[in-house]
Amino acid sequence: MLFFVTEDFRGCDRKEIYRRFRDQGRLKPDALVVHHSWIAADMSRCFLLVEADDVTLLQRWVVEWADLVEFEIVPVATNKDMVEALSGHL
Repeated sequence: MLFFVTEDFRGCDRKEIYRRFRDQGRLKPDALVVHHSWIAADMSRCFLLVEADDVTLLQRWVVEWADLVEFEIVPVATNKDMVEALSGHL
C-alpha cells in the first residue's frame, strides 16, 4: 500500500533533526520502502511517497522521530489503480 507522508519540522529543532538524519539515517524499518522524498524550499517540511504492506512499519518509523517531528500519513492510490478499482461502478 502507498502512503503520502508529510514530516512537519515547523516549531521543531531543525538542526537536531538533520543531525539525527546525518548520524543515524531515516531510522525506518527495512521493509518500509521510500520511493521519493522532497524537502520544502524553506526546509520546514519533508514530503515522502512510501510503500508498506503493514501499517505497523509506519508506526515503528514514526516512534523513532516523534520527539522531533510531527507526521501526517495519508493512504493513497495511483490514478490508474483507482480507475481500475472503480471501473465496475462507473
